Amino acid sequence: MTLTDARGLTTSTGNSRSLDGYERALTLLHGYYGDPLAAIDEVLAEDPQFVLGHALRAGMLITASDRTVEPLLKDSVEAAEALSKWANDRERRHIAAARAWLDGDFALSLKTYGNIVVDYPRDSLALQIAHIEDFLLGQSAMLRDRVARALPAWSKEDEDYGYLLGMHAFGLEETNLYERAEEQGRRALQMNPRDPWAVHAVAHVMEMQGRKEEGITWLTSRENDWAPDNMFAIHNWWHLALFHLDLDDVGAVLALYDERIRNTTSGMALDLIDASAMLWRLHLRGIDTGRRWQELASAWKVRNADGHYVFNDVHALMAYLGAGDREAARALVATMQAAAAATNTNAMMTRDVGLPMALGLIAYQNEEYADAISHLLDIPVIAHRFGGSHAQRDIIDLTLLEAALRGGEKRLATALAAQRLACKPTGNGNRHLWRRAKAMQADQGYS
Repeated sequence: MTLTDARGLTTSTGNSRSLDGYERALTLLHGYYGDPLAAIDEVLAEDPQFVLGHALRAGMLITASDRTVEPLLKDSVEAAEALSKWANDRERRHIAAARAWLDGDFALSLKTYGNIVVDYPRDSLALQIAHIEDFLLGQSAMLRDRVARALPAWSKEDEDYGYLLGMHAFGLEETNLYERAEEQGRRALQMNPRDPWAVHAVAHVMEMQGRKEEGITWLTSRENDWAPDNMFAIHNWWHLALFHLDLDDVGAVLALYDERIRNTTSGMALDLIDASAMLWRLHLRGIDTGRRWQELASAWKVRNADGHYVFNDVHALMAYLGAGDREAARALVATMQAAAAATNTNAMMTRDVGLPMALGLIAYQNEEYADAISHLLDIPVIAHRFGGSHAQRDIIDLTLLEAALRGGEKRLATALAAQRLACKPTGNGNRHLWRRAKAMQADQGYS
């Protein structure tokens, strides 16, 4: 006799203890709380034949977007494949989606998880993994639409419904539907105040709209909900630092960097990305961050960025450049060039965005501003292929504009600054950039 899960979906297990453990681990994953990997490992230690448990473990490892977990992912995929003849259709499709990711076919993995959601819209595991893969692969519209397709199969009485609303809120924000995104995010938090993804979605809205003081209040007033024992906390601390940066409060930014973003010296790629992105923004402003670059570069070296996922590689490169480690930078670019010659999803991402961006960053660091502009100028319109959010990809535009300002490209700098100011007129950073561009024009006699 097989059992159904909490969402009414048939499983291949008849072990109620295993299924209860699966539900506990899945809830932790939905909220990024505690250690869902340890929770499902405990279940699988007692019941190694539990196919859905292996599928859950594989899915959560995919969300790390980091080759360092590849051995663990390989174990999960192979264990699940060995049990496939006892699995049901939905479970076998989970296994196939995880296998595709392991093999480097990120696009096929996303398509497979997405198709599961179409046929089983109450499969919140498949939906969450597809949502994260949409984010990693820059599928902004699908961050919104994939969740929207599943929502009619759910109701507010469902325990996990709030998490779907939080995901939908982020998708609405990434497609510039800010008012609806904030409404949906707040609705999600009415159902579950401890949903860090929903908190993060509303923070994104406030960031995109330049609501700096309100964003600080939003995150700090809810800190006890999203920060303790949460895998997503560092990213929300990063968002808090962005608000302080736009207020020109560099002291607060550095304090958040030291006490929150790097206080655990985490080696997780997602955390290192936030650290690199914040230090590079400070670097663009000409702010001396002391030995922080060296510590961060060492952390990236330990995990060895290696052409697995280019979004990681470019952020590792920022750290190497900031630390003045030219040898590490050269080695990483060579690795990226090799990755670009492959035929998998990451190869396309590397060719289209990653390598041009890397060369632009190197040229910028070498004060070769014309070359930096040449490499970076065409990236913004295709930057979504690189993965990440609008807020994260903004570092491309910021570097391009700073190169134009420092390189004396008056008209380009003015055009780029005007573009930023039109999108977010209340941003202090945008106002500073606009004033610098206009001053440069005035100095050269342009009106």
